[in-house]
Amino acid sequence: MSTNVTVVRNAAWIVAWDDANEQHVYLRDADVAFQGTEIVQVGGHYDGPAAQEIDGRARLILPGLINIHTHPSSEPLRKGLTDETRSPNFWHSSLYEFLPVFAGDREGAIAGIRVAMAELLMSGVTTVADLSIPFDGWLDTLAESGIRAVAAPMFRDARWRVAEGRRIEYDWDEQAGREAFAEAQRVIELARQHPSGRLSGMVCPAQIDTCTPDLIRDAHDYAKERNMPFQIHAAQSVNEFHEMIRRHGVTPIQWLKDIGGLGPHAIIGHAIFLDHHPWLHWTSRNDLAILRDTETTVAHCPTVFMRRGITLQSFGEYRRAGINLGIGTDTYPHNFLEEMRGAGNFARIAMGTVDDLETRDVFEAATTGGARALGRTDIGRLASGCKADFVLVDIKDPSMMPLREPLRSLIFVAADRAVRDVYVDGVCVVKEGRPLNIDLSAASDALEAAQQRSMERVPELDWAGRDAEALSPMVFQTVKQIP
Repeated sequence: MSTNVTVVRNAAWIVAWDDANEQHVYLRDADVAFQGTEIVQVGGHYDGPAAQEIDGRARLILPGLINIHTHPSSEPLRKGLTDETRSPNFWHSSLYEFLPVFAGDREGAIAGIRVAMAELLMSGVTTVADLSIPFDGWLDTLAESGIRAVAAPMFRDARWRVAEGRRIEYDWDEQAGREAFAEAQRVIELARQHPSGRLSGMVCPAQIDTCTPDLIRDAHDYAKERNMPFQIHAAQSVNEFHEMIRRHGVTPIQWLKDIGGLGPHAIIGHAIFLDHHPWLHWTSRNDLAILRDTETTVAHCPTVFMRRGITLQSFGEYRRAGINLGIGTDTYPHNFLEEMRGAGNFARIAMGTVDDLETRDVFEAATTGGARALGRTDIGRLASGCKADFVLVDIKDPSMMPLREPLRSLIFVAADRAVRDVYVDGVCVVKEGRPLNIDLSAASDALEAAQQRSMERVPELDWAGRDAEALSPMVFQTVKQIP
């Protein structure tokens, strides 16, 4: 009898899904079997015929991790440039003064996606939401990596402009915003029809302060009618919070509620500067309850804000408020396991106590929380009938030993060093720690060349005509020789 079932035999540890109690559990010394794109058995001994068997005795098996917020076409290029940039008039956010001037070209975008997808896959991510400005070749570049991708083509009505380094101004063009929304709809449909079968779409008006209420409302309705996720950046900076107060007299979250921009299929990118955040010293405490009551998800990206001395207040507090959380890699490195580590560590520092959260809270955000945000129950868990998206971790890697608690060892110590094999839709896309569909060395070389081209253009784009060295000085002075 012929079969195409593959079995991972006698896995030492499995993070399996207990459907009756709706939670992850550990299984020991058990099998995971999959056929085609789906899992057919988790736990016990698989007795049916199998075309292939994989020795799992030194492996921890995880459900594929889910990244609900990333910018791979732009962020990898900024490595070494925006790590420590300072922008005192904008609470040191890099959004306004730095990101627009360190901009890449199409070749850089393709290289950035390849580098980011390789890093994500090698750190156990099997599903990613890519928030990018669409360009020719974007969808095919995502698909060729082997990852499961949610394409989120961004659009907006206005662009930021820094005036004399002291204030943010908005250049509005609502017609251009509508045209970009129409183009986003076209690209989303191309993603949904992509022959890889692993691409889908997300509706993504870029930022709350760069979109008119009509554009946000129409985008939200479009997503809801088509049962697609919707995501917008909001409550991501002190400047934005006060800008929305100035325009509308209410917080960004309150305003989104008022115009119909929240709901079970909506995701807020960041949602850090809510009315309870201590930097704001605001007079109300309503935003957490609004997010909970509307069943809106928050996409938490700790690393990019940590670089500015900012963090969510706090991951545990949002969980206790009943808010669904997912995790993203808003910046380089695209190492998702390290991002998970940061989510836990920064929350405990922010609240001054280890009691703020448990490791399970972070792991659930990276799996079932992300799946819920995307409206899916077939990813982010290991159970029969789910997609065959999973990760094999080497528990004999020195970074995992001594092994008492596998997830803590992975998240807080080993990270990607112990990831060996990654499967998406039943296809191996990382083998022995190396991506099979991406030439990471070639992509890295192309990214470095794109960064050099970008730096040459910086004086043309900066409001004061400064060059890259002035905006982002080297750690040490470079000299020809030491006297």
